[in-house]
Amino acid sequence: MGRLFVVSLEGKIYSCKHCRTHLALSEDIVSKSFHCRHGKAYLFNKVVNVSVGVHEERMMMTGMHTVADIFCVGCGSIVGWRYETAHEKAQKYKEGKSVLERLRSRVLMEATTGSLQKLMLVEVMQMTH
Repeated sequence: MGRLFVVSLEGKIYSCKHCRTHLALSEDIVSKSFHCRHGKAYLFNKVVNVSVGVHEERMMMTGMHTVADIFCVGCGSIVGWRYETAHEKAQKYKEGKSVLERLRSRVLMEATTGSLQKLMLVEVMQMTH
């Protein structure tokens, strides 16, 4: 396996619930009105540090879409899905956007590179003591 490069974000960040890898910025939220089988989900213009799974046809509440699950590159956990194609004209705005499930992500308030490094250092120290 090659070297893993992870993008670090600054601001109000949504991160993987399991490993805290940064996934998206609050300012990139398009809608908070999405739902999944696990509860609330948010539609984002841009997400980072994810890998995209296999494209498949899914019947959603708003019609048929071609989607792909997205996975955290840090730990491999599923974090949501990406809209590849919307078959209905009114849903075309979703194409190329991603949904993060709230159950699988967490908010890091106003994270900066320095504060994140301190947070990670504290967690490592707690694990070793």
